[in-house]
Amino acid sequence: MDPSSCSPITPTVTQRDQWMVESQVFEIYQLFSSIPQSAQSLMLELQRDNHISYLTKSLSYLPPSFSVLDANRPWLCYWIIHSIALLGESLHYHIQHNAIHFLNRCQDPNGGYAGGPGQMPHLATTYAAVNALITLGGQKAFASINRDKLYGFLRRMKQPNGGFRMHDEGEIDVRACYTAISVASVLNILDDELIQNVGDYILSCQTYEGGIAGEPGAEAHGGYTFCGLAAMVLIGEVNRLDLPRLVDWVVFRQGKECGFQGRTNKLVDGCYSFWQGGAVALLQRLYSVVEEQMAEASQVSSKPDVSEEQKSPYGTSGDATCHFTHGGTDKPGLADFKNSGYNFINEWRERDPLFHSIALQQYILLCSQEQEGGLRDKPGKRRDHYHTCYCLSGLSLCQYSWSKNPDSPPLPKVVLGPYSNLLEPIHPLYNIVLERYHEAHEFFFVES
Repeated sequence: MDPSSCSPITPTVTQRDQWMVESQVFEIYQLFSSIPQSAQSLMLELQRDNHISYLTKSLSYLPPSFSVLDANRPWLCYWIIHSIALLGESLHYHIQHNAIHFLNRCQDPNGGYAGGPGQMPHLATTYAAVNALITLGGQKAFASINRDKLYGFLRRMKQPNGGFRMHDEGEIDVRACYTAISVASVLNILDDELIQNVGDYILSCQTYEGGIAGEPGAEAHGGYTFCGLAAMVLIGEVNRLDLPRLVDWVVFRQGKECGFQGRTNKLVDGCYSFWQGGAVALLQRLYSVVEEQMAEASQVSSKPDVSEEQKSPYGTSGDATCHFTHGGTDKPGLADFKNSGYNFINEWRERDPLFHSIALQQYILLCSQEQEGGLRDKPGKRRDHYHTCYCLSGLSLCQYSWSKNPDSPPLPKVVLGPYSNLLEPIHPLYNIVLERYHEAHEFFFVES
């Protein structure tokens, strides 16, 4: 058969979409590289005032088109309030009061927070409401959370296989595990009952690629990977995951556009600046465990096969993973989970970031930022509160990725653009501004 007679291969829809996004992104980068340095500085400037204006207006009024998000109103509160806190701005007292009052109306009499007053309590909106209240800060916001009832709601959502349901008769997935564990951890109500078998469920969701899926047998995904990894840190079982494979998967999600994609062969998206960037930030702090697993794998590959009798549920008998004590036992993989979030941020170890932090800042500032305020998924998309929140969260992680301490100011050379771009640092396990996290920790741990 004459090869010249063959028809050309038709590109897939995915390929065409990828080429279009690359073209839009590279056009922006080419423009940036061709203009004078003074103009480049302006393009790299975080439009702080415009972002604050966009966000604060949204707390007072949203157009009718937002009615489709009626069951996500605590999320809107969290995305907006957290973004404002990241920008270092405080809310007026009456706005804080109204937000606390509204979120209290979303609190179900039997525990948990719904998407709106009178709706069904849901783990996702419970996470959003609790994070929003912690970000608002102060005794009034903290005391409004009925921890006893909320604990009962979490117990009702807990499943025998270790997973959680998002709501009554709802789906069971890794997102539910994270939102439940995160809320219980930050409010100091996490206990053995809540963490039982959670590690087993999340472990069953780690895929052959190394990332974590929403449920067993599904595709690895950036959002679920962050959720699964963070939950495993919070319950003290992170060493049970195959961390070297997880590192490989997540770092290769940063593409030529400089931003992160959420899944293999998918388009870049600004929100993964946090979901994937946050997972890398956690792995950066866990790299001693990663190295131990890599060393153990190397040793095992050079040894004869280990018999089934010699194997433990957590690996071979020579497993080099961390062995913590928990509840008087010597079971590998379990830590003192009560203070895992606090210890994680305070046992900070300086290490080079595992991703290209300057490149990600470039994507956020040049491709996701709208000059009039707000941030977006990618060029050609519209700004929204969700992407504003997670682009800014990812930008904060980038800026502090080289810091010796979690709240120490980074050097100017690691902050792309003017130093006025610097945002507030966050706690990477909860995505709460660090200062607000410490205030909440003092209230729920020291005073409880």
